[in-house]
This record gives sequence, structure tokens and C-alpha cells, in this order.
Amino acid sequence: MTRITPERPPQGQDRHPENDRDPSRRPAGSPAATVTATATATAASREELPPPVPSLDARIAAALTGAAVGDALGGPVEGYSPEQILERHGGRVRGVVGPWNGDGWRTARPIAPYHKGDGHVTDDTLMTHALIRVYERVRDHLDAYAIAEHLVPDLMGAPRWIPELEAEALPLQRIFLAEKWLVARIHYGHVDPREAGCGNIVNCGAAMYMAPVGLVNAAHPAGAYAEALDVAGAHQSSYGREAAGVFAAAVAAACAPGATPESVVAACLALAEDGTRAAIEAVCGAAARHTEFEAALGPLREAVAPFDTVGPDYRAPSLGARRPSRLHAIEELPVALGMLLVAGGDYEQAVLGSVNYGRDCDSIATMAGALAGALGSPAPAEWAGRVAEASRLDLDGPARSLTAVTREVFARDVARRRAHETAFTAIGGAPCSG
Repeated sequence: MTRITPERPPQGQDRHPENDRDPSRRPAGSPAATVTATATATAASREELPPPVPSLDARIAAALTGAAVGDALGGPVEGYSPEQILERHGGRVRGVVGPWNGDGWRTARPIAPYHKGDGHVTDDTLMTHALIRVYERVRDHLDAYAIAEHLVPDLMGAPRWIPELEAEALPLQRIFLAEKWLVARIHYGHVDPREAGCGNIVNCGAAMYMAPVGLVNAAHPAGAYAEALDVAGAHQSSYGREAAGVFAAAVAAACAPGATPESVVAACLALAEDGTRAAIEAVCGAAARHTEFEAALGPLREAVAPFDTVGPDYRAPSLGARRPSRLHAIEELPVALGMLLVAGGDYEQAVLGSVNYGRDCDSIATMAGALAGALGSPAPAEWAGRVAEASRLDLDGPARSLTAVTREVFARDVARRRAHETAFTAIGGAPCSG
């Protein structure tokens, strides 16, 4: 498994070729016995050392790059079933692939004339990077008003290279209808940003770009959850907003030292409410019975189906699709967490499982990629290089920028906490720290 931290040999096993023999039968002082004893002692000493902890910089870089690469891999097969993907590609997708309709991508789906595939990121990454630019400007925690004051103008006022359009354009001209809602409601409708998400179709549109909120609140899931709920209020309501909070919490939890896929899921279950919590519990319960994504594709869909409003045909949503409800959940987040469990936190397996799941797989792979990266398993360099080149995208700059902001925000949080302690102590409360 490719990770930021090096793998260690299994406990009690060294690498010398004579280890298949019983060392106790070798004469004391013999060359074989001496080499075996030395190798065993070396392996034991390595086992005693705690594994290196990935730095904040490394986690943020791996999470953001992992999200973008997952997005690009999932884009060309979005909307299709695992069976359709298998037939179209003659097997499972194992890396960057071309458009579903080949050279006919411009006219195959007039409602979405986008060049999905060949390493192009989609609106998931465009929105993620836009939110990072908001953090660059504010340099503190965000709320719904920050979205109104900074994100909305960014979407409608600054042309950028849009990979799927193969041209410079406003991000507004590429993002999906549920994201255009931000501009319609806030800029043109002058709605209170804290309530602007009400009335929008309920989907994963806000959750898909909440990784930066989790990273700014690294190792503080509750803080990430609260901030993301505030930010997402400008965009989503009901279980769409809840998913944004829980995904941000998951990313924050993945940044904690010693975090595992299981601890990330536990952090989500500790915070999630209503149908979102029930869906995560059901999907992750099914995922725990699998260690290969191929066998998990069907069971994960079966587990999330009772909570998903879209229905079995992703391109023909049911009449009750995407309406507010306390009983339902978006599909993408529970499945991303499930694939993370199935893969044991390994980036390639988590993302490939998400991609081959189909349906809204670019967003599922975006979330799974961010979580695996935050845990310490980065995207393969070859994939990242192809995506960066094809999308004409700097994958390193946003990570460096967000890391700097994260450190500044933490320093501000410490100062605010100290000021609160001082004030609380002055009115008779017990001091909380030295």
C-alpha cells in the first residue's frame, strides 16, 4: 500500500532467506545463526519505534491532490452503473480513461457538453479550489457570509481555465444547477446567506467541496462539522447540508495522529444526525465484511438504497428525489466512507472502488481520495502528474496556501481561547490551563 510513511516488515518476520529454517537448530556462532540473530534484533528494534506521523503539510497536500485525482478518474464514468462501466471498458477502470462517448463528447449529451475524461477535473475540484481562495482572503474560519462576500463573486467574476470546456470561462458557466443556486439566491435574490440553501435541490453539491474546512480544522472534527454546517447553509439544506458537515468532520478526523478508517467513521457517527447517521452506519456495516472493492460494489449500493432518494436509475431520478427529509441521506458520503473501510485506507483501492461504483462516482471518488490522503495514503504520482497536465492545474499551490492559512487560523484560535480563559478566570471560573 502506497503511503506517505514507509511500510515496515510484519512483526516477528525478518528478510533473510534462511528464515524458513528453525534458528534454534543452527549451531551457536554459525554464520547463519549470527545473521539471523542480527536481522531479528534489527527487525525487533524497528518494531519498537513508533511509525512516523505525516505532517500537517503532507496531509493537506495529499488530501487536496487526492480529491482532485479522484474527481478526474470518476468524471468519465459518472452516471453509469458498475455493469455498464465493465462493458464499456472491457473491465474495471484502473486509472485515467477517455470520455465515455469518445470524440463525440461535445454532442452526446447536450445538457452537459463537457470533456469528461483524459485527466480533466470536474466542478468538484473547481469548487474546492474556489473555497481555498476564500480562505486565502479571509484567513480565518468561514461562515455563510464569507460565501456571499467572496465565493459568489469568485464564481461569477473571474475567468479561469475550465478543463472540461477546454477554454477560459467563468466557473459559473461550468458548475451544476445546484451550485448556480448560490449565485441566483445570494447575488440576484439578496437572500440571507444563512438561509440561501433552503429550496435548492438536496444533493452532494456542498459536501463535495468541504475538504478544505476539514483541513483548516485538522484533528478537530466537531469544529469542522460546525463550520461546514455554517458555510453550507448558503448552498444546501436538510441532509445535503448535514453531509457537508459530516464530510468536513471526517477529513478533520483523518488528520489526527494514529487515525484509521475505523476512527474516521466513528467520528462521523458521533456527530451525524438523522438519515445521514443511519446511512453511514448501514453502509459501513456492509463494508466491514469486505476487503476488495469488486465484491463490495453491490452490497454497498444495497445498504445505501433505503436512504437514497434518487432511485435505481441515476439518470432518471424518482419523483421524490432530492427533497428535504430527516429520513434520507446523500449517497456519496456513506459510499466514500464504505470504500475507505474496504480499502483499509489505501488510496488506490478506495478511489478505484469509488470510481467503479458508478452513479455520482466523481464526487464519491473526490471524497474517498481526500480522506485517504488525509490519513497518509497519497495518490500515485503518475496519476497526479497526468491530471495536473491535462487539467492545466497547479495541484501544489492550493495545498501550500491552505497549509499557511491553517497555521494562522490555529494561532488565532489559541489566542482566542487564552483570552476566554483569562476572562472566565477573572469572573471566578477555574483556570483551564497553565
